[in-house]
Amino acid sequence: MISVRGVSKKFGGLQAVDDCTLDVAEGSLTGLIGPNGAGKSTLFNMIAGVFPPTAGKVFLDGEDVTGQKPHRLFRSGLVRTFQIAHEYANMPVIENLMVVPAGQQGESLVAALLQPGRIRSQDMAIRKRAEDVLDFLRLTPLKYELAGNLSGGQKKLLELGRTMMTDARVVLLDEVGAGVNRALLSTLTDHIERLNRDRGYTFFVIEHDMELIGRLCDPVIVMAQGAVLTQGTMADIRADKRVVEAYLGHSDQEVA
Repeated sequence: MISVRGVSKKFGGLQAVDDCTLDVAEGSLTGLIGPNGAGKSTLFNMIAGVFPPTAGKVFLDGEDVTGQKPHRLFRSGLVRTFQIAHEYANMPVIENLMVVPAGQQGESLVAALLQPGRIRSQDMAIRKRAEDVLDFLRLTPLKYELAGNLSGGQKKLLELGRTMMTDARVVLLDEVGAGVNRALLSTLTDHIERLNRDRGYTFFVIEHDMELIGRLCDPVIVMAQGAVLTQGTMADIRADKRVVEAYLGHSDQEVA
């Protein structure tokens, strides 16, 4: 679903990503780990179109999408979440979901004036979809709560729900476990697994929680110093001395 070929990114004299090549298979739950400064978020930003690579190519389902803007990638089915949730704090939870679908007819002044019935019909369909998403995520009791009042974990669930309001084919999850308590994290992980299993979502996941990555992802890709170091099962990764050295600077123990 995602192919990265020889991608590099320089910021002035800093080589953030260096000749990185990797693949994310369709229907997979692929993990991306590495020490701080390894280039993981920079790679995500290039895949998601936040900025273009200095060199190399990015492909989405076989199509060259190198340097395409985020809104175009969104319409192609690539969705990204962030380590810090980006909710509309002063809008109710359900409206945070309803604003997501692209191309809503109510966004056109002409349509609003000339086709109010058609707009109402579309709004009702979008609301029904949002209610189904809330039911799936067990957030229905918070439907009318202002999104800014949610806990950190509930905001992450809401971000996941926003991906469900699109025709997403692949979702980039950045630090899905950050700031989420263990009980809610288990619920969030269950939902990700269900979306992968039942709806065919492909996930590419950055995460520092090795327990979460081990439960959720196979394969796991390791980055260090801007390049891919290795990949494999979590058991393989834990036993790889190069990975331990990348994290700890020495290889006399396994990755925790």
